[in-house]
Amino acid sequence: MNYRLLFFATLLFALSSCKQSSTSNQNKTTMADTAGNAAFNKMLEQYYEDHLKFFPLEATAIGDDRYDDQLHADFTESYRGKLKSFFQQYLDSLQHYNRDALNENDQISYDILKYELTTDMEGLKFHNNYFPLDQFNGIHIEMGKMGTGTGNQPFITVKNYENWLKRVKAFDVYVDSAIEYFRKGIATGEVLPKTIVEKMIPECRGMEVSDPTKSLFYGPIEKFPSDFSDSTKARLSSEYKAAIRNDLVPSYKKLDDFLQTEYLPKARTTSGLNALPDGKEMYAYDVKYWTTTDLTPDSIYNLGLQQVAMLWNEMEKVKDSVGFKGDLHAFFHYLRTDPKFTPYKTDSEVLQAHYALLAQVQPQMPNYFHHFPKTKFVIKETEKFRAASASAEYNQGTADGSRPGVYYIPIVDATKFNVTDGMNSTFLHEAIPGHHYQVSLQQENTSLPSFRRYAWYGAYGEGWAHYAETLGYELGVYNDPYQHFGALNDQMLRAIRLVVDVGLHTGRMTREQAIKYMMDNQSTSEDDATSAIERYMVYPGQALSYKVGSLTIKSLREKYQQQLQSKFDIAAFHDEFLKDGCMPLSILIGKMEAWAKRQTGD
Repeated sequence: MNYRLLFFATLLFALSSCKQSSTSNQNKTTMADTAGNAAFNKMLEQYYEDHLKFFPLEATAIGDDRYDDQLHADFTESYRGKLKSFFQQYLDSLQHYNRDALNENDQISYDILKYELTTDMEGLKFHNNYFPLDQFNGIHIEMGKMGTGTGNQPFITVKNYENWLKRVKAFDVYVDSAIEYFRKGIATGEVLPKTIVEKMIPECRGMEVSDPTKSLFYGPIEKFPSDFSDSTKARLSSEYKAAIRNDLVPSYKKLDDFLQTEYLPKARTTSGLNALPDGKEMYAYDVKYWTTTDLTPDSIYNLGLQQVAMLWNEMEKVKDSVGFKGDLHAFFHYLRTDPKFTPYKTDSEVLQAHYALLAQVQPQMPNYFHHFPKTKFVIKETEKFRAASASAEYNQGTADGSRPGVYYIPIVDATKFNVTDGMNSTFLHEAIPGHHYQVSLQQENTSLPSFRRYAWYGAYGEGWAHYAETLGYELGVYNDPYQHFGALNDQMLRAIRLVVDVGLHTGRMTREQAIKYMMDNQSTSEDDATSAIERYMVYPGQALSYKVGSLTIKSLREKYQQQLQSKFDIAAFHDEFLKDGCMPLSILIGKMEAWAKRQTGD
């Protein structure tokens, strides 16, 4: 059976009703008509204003500093009750507007907001708040990223420095609440896997220092702006030392002690959500949430098997093309161990190699886009405290240009940085034209209401970034067979995710079986495979979004190339995909269908 065809048939059928409603006004303007839809747009802006009050870390991430001193334990039942009322309030507000009377852009906004509110409301019925932290997500990690002075928490003015001290004070309350909810999970049998808890303990322990000046949280003091007076510097230095000694270190130690002595003995030995009381329903929700489709876990699992088999054959071809004698597993070992694939000696050399890649890709972008981000872009090394457990990642800049988009590269040991580990494909995914283009163009589009300028849907955002990897063949960055293999290896990773994510959370696979499956089918170390599988254990469904999204984009491109022939413009296709920002695939397909019809003049 051709599972790829079955996948698209299932996807298009599931999304057909949304597609029809989104294409009904294809000839209308796609810009917000604030005069004709003033009340509706005012409501949308008020929604996002209220949203940021609930989620101050999101405000910090987008460069809105009004809530930089706040930190809410948004997983508590009392807070979730407030969220439920908030979601219902705006669902009720939507009823006051006639969707059919809105222009096309506002119809999209209507559909996205209704989808967002309904989906978020549905998620509140699950006890995932009994897992307020894990080794991959959590405020204990975010505080470290924000508090170094190089993250998205600003340290430019005196008020910025004072805001952070207030957020630090709230951290202790947050930790107390997290411990309370971990205990609720112990009481109901809804606890994290033991292997996950074992990873969290050293994350906390690494923050426990006796000398405040040795703490990463002392970083902002070492980076004082030049216009600060000596008295201000002295005061803030003293206050930061006190905050590290009296607030941060004790909070991390309290969490560390709890995890070690109380929670770890109660942690479970199972791997997936299926082991929890409502795990099957929770996973079905997670699959829908992250893919923004009604695809079933079974259909996704079968698609994954088909994609893995296809990519395995492609890898075989590359191995044979370089004259390697041996099977693919031997080739994997060769790539991981031959010294020629680890040519760097210093961190600086790794960073320079990525800047060279930027210089190769950037001049070609006008062939694939008509519109480009104004937000600046830089490449940085991931902070050492989290490099060992981090992946390459993109941190968004700000729409006003005050903070650039940052591509972070974890370098634990430059001499072991392997160029065949998808270095080029990861750059295209995380940086240009992947997340940097997608996020920046979305944020910079002032014709969108604020909630859409800063929205995130995994199947769209990660789907685009994974699709961006495939552009490497056209951009010439995979001409080297080993970089080609690295790109295939990255594609294989996303295909494997379809199998192991579903496998883990439906009981088809244990953690150990999933690790073995990953190592059997791609070039990876046991440590990296273990880290990946443990990420999927605590982030159910998220790993599905990459391949589901990218295959959808690829299928749309192929469809319109055939349909439009000479009228198809790849840059126009990319611009149309990106200009309206993140949205569920159900809404996206309708929008793209309307665009295709406009190209033919129908």
